[in-house]
Amino acid sequence: MRQILELLERDAQLSPDTIATMTGLPVTEVTEAIRAWEASGVIRRYKAVIDWDSADDRSESGDVIAFIDVSISPARGVGFDDVATRISRFDEVRSVYLVSGGHDLRCTVTGRDIRAISDFVAQKLSTIDRVRATATHFVLKTYKRDGDTFGTPEADHRLPVTP
Repeated sequence: MRQILELLERDAQLSPDTIATMTGLPVTEVTEAIRAWEASGVIRRYKAVIDWDSADDRSESGDVIAFIDVSISPARGVGFDDVATRISRFDEVRSVYLVSGGHDLRCTVTGRDIRAISDFVAQKLSTIDRVRATATHFVLKTYKRDGDTFGTPEADHRLPVTP
């Protein structure tokens, strides 16, 4: 059944018929599994991965993306969970991860420009109790996101083969 989820994660537009053919499972079994995962929240939503730099209407893609590493003083009984939950509620925040290394959380944040992200860090993030430090890294160019590569593909320099 994990194979069904992996196929949907790669391409959410696959039909149950196509998935059944790819996995060798009956269509009814695939359809019922997908329906159950949607109802239980295993499948959260379906989405498209957009290459905004290549989109025709670039005015919509003006968002700046930043990774913000956050150091937190853990609290007895809740650790980092309460602060991570509070940070995840902000509209600017796209993802929050508990990570190993020099910081405790890594957040993906978007804003209309660098100033908006700076204001978010200064006015919202750094004012949360137990946040000790932040380090902001701005995305300059996206090469790969969610398993999809961006940019122009390299030309195929192989010689054609004919039967």
